[in-house]
Amino acid sequence: MTKTGTGKPAKEENRSTPGVREIVLEILLEILEKKQYSHLVLQKALTKYQYLDKQERSFIKRTADGTLERLIQIDYLIESYSSVKLRKMKPVIRTILRMSIYQICFMDRIPDSAACNEAVKLAARRGFSGLKGFVNGVLRNVSRHKDEIKWPDDSTALCLPQWILSLWEGQYGKETARTMAESFLKERPLTVRMNLSLASREEIFASLENQGVKITESGFAGDVIFLSQVDYLESLDAFSDGWLQVQDLSSSLAGDVARVKEGDYVIDVCGAPGGKSLHIAELLHGTGMVEVRDLTENKIALVEDNIWRSGFSNIEARVQDATEYDPDSEEKADLLIADLPCSGLGIIGRKPDIRYNMTEEQTRELAKLQRTILSVVWRYVKPGGVMVFSTCTVDPAENEENFYWMLKEFPFEPVDLTGRIGDLLAEALPEDTRKKGYIQLLPGFYPGDGFFISVLRRKKE
Repeated sequence: MTKTGTGKPAKEENRSTPGVREIVLEILLEILEKKQYSHLVLQKALTKYQYLDKQERSFIKRTADGTLERLIQIDYLIESYSSVKLRKMKPVIRTILRMSIYQICFMDRIPDSAACNEAVKLAARRGFSGLKGFVNGVLRNVSRHKDEIKWPDDSTALCLPQWILSLWEGQYGKETARTMAESFLKERPLTVRMNLSLASREEIFASLENQGVKITESGFAGDVIFLSQVDYLESLDAFSDGWLQVQDLSSSLAGDVARVKEGDYVIDVCGAPGGKSLHIAELLHGTGMVEVRDLTENKIALVEDNIWRSGFSNIEARVQDATEYDPDSEEKADLLIADLPCSGLGIIGRKPDIRYNMTEEQTRELAKLQRTILSVVWRYVKPGGVMVFSTCTVDPAENEENFYWMLKEFPFEPVDLTGRIGDLLAEALPEDTRKKGYIQLLPGFYPGDGFFISVLRRKKE
């Protein structure tokens, strides 16, 4: 088996990695055993341990993310080389084996002996000295046979649950489904959108380069760039000054296609953490107003933090349940942003635990929830106004089917996106549906997430 990914050089292994591995263990226990969201747990840990050096934080992130990405393969190896089945193991032991097998099989700078020895020490430190021999035996067994491994099926080889793989094969074909799945196993850079109303491209680039950040142009949106060699996001002056907003390329396109006009009133009904709304506020050039809404105080706090950092005055946030009608918003919006709750199957590359927590039944329930929200919020759009309906999934039931349902049930017509979505981006689409009013972006076929974007205009009656 060929190792991939990055890790700490062997010469660093004896310095402080036992503590670092214990941090990884705690992160994975929260995610895998307590079912917490991976991106939130990891972000909290990296903030808590920001005093660690760059190499140690890199090890934490890569090992935690990588274990989640490769979990199906890792669990197959455990079941193949352990005398005790996964479900019967103590959660701590199960997690130590998982993270250690990731190091053995997929991190090329970690000697197998170091991964085994540190796992045994970690088991002892967590009160399982009696299981040191078991941990060591399983890991040594995997190490000896790793180059002989053959995955039993495509689901294991691609680290994707069979129901998702089968769904995509039926919707997009086997080759396309494989490309999408393989893209989730590749390292992804940090994607940000530049707030060019606050600083010039040259100023932003100079600030980032002075702090050792490598910048790559996205090629699809002039204000979206990819960052690598980032030590700690909050340590970047450009981020602290509000010049950067973390936002995927696909998400930024939702703001571009809206074609907002100066002075417009905009309502974003499910807007946390505020990336699209901040983009729209910037495009308004200080005019109009963007009202960001979401379900909880915690989500709105995230929006308010981003608003404060950006310094924009034409944007505000408030708690509002999108399923509950707000009479004060009737026909108030020139533009309504409806980036709705979805299965998230297009962003598995950034949130790897989605593949294990989402079910086919949940996707159907989410499609119904979208219809509930859409049946309420369409009334906020002025006659002649525009709605952008988008999701971060690739499931037609949550996307195209609800788009056409909107056109059938409510007084809307599709907006031709040909002039709003360029030909270069169209080349990345599985089907050029721009004239129909929507696009479906697939992961693996261009640099951004899997994403659905549609634009509808309310008819003037």
